Amino acid sequence: MKKFLSIAILVIFFSVHLFMEGRFLENQPEIFGGGVVTQIGLVVKDIERTSKAYADFLGVDVPEWFLTDTVDKAHTIYKDKLTEARAKLAFFRLKNLTIELIEPVGGPSTWQEFLDTHGEGIHHIAFEIKGMDEKIIQLQRKGMTLLQKGDYEGGRYSYVDSLQQLGVLLELLENF
Repeated sequence: MKKFLSIAILVIFFSVHLFMEGRFLENQPEIFGGGVVTQIGLVVKDIERTSKAYADFLGVDVPEWFLTDTVDKAHTIYKDKLTEARAKLAFFRLKNLTIELIEPVGGPSTWQEFLDTHGEGIHHIAFEIKGMDEKIIQLQRKGMTLLQKGDYEGGRYSYVDSLQQLGVLLELLENF
């Protein structure tokens, strides 16, 4: 677990640093609202254990986790098919970004695929955006594909496969 935390913190630091410098977004600041990373998402096997480890490391209380909505509310689509994908989520809201912990608990999803393929680790970097459909089209023109999308209370999300281009998945968050 200590190795996992060390790697996660280093990746978070360097990812935020590079994005804040604009190295990845030099010619496209309109896509991601000026290049501000709002969230780093990690897929984990045990949300309770990992939440406790992060809370201890950060010196904060362990956040309550909650279960994502069912497909009838979330309208979750994974690889162009409706899915019963569900996950436990916990959030650490820091001054400069949020760390999201994700434990997949059912149905085909990008979270479960990541866990099965890579094990625990950094799943995505998230940006708050406006104009979800237009942003997805712009990213598709750059060879990035939509993996999963759904709704949550107050907004919607999309995961875009940008592994080849950026080395990490992107999550687009549009709040209403």
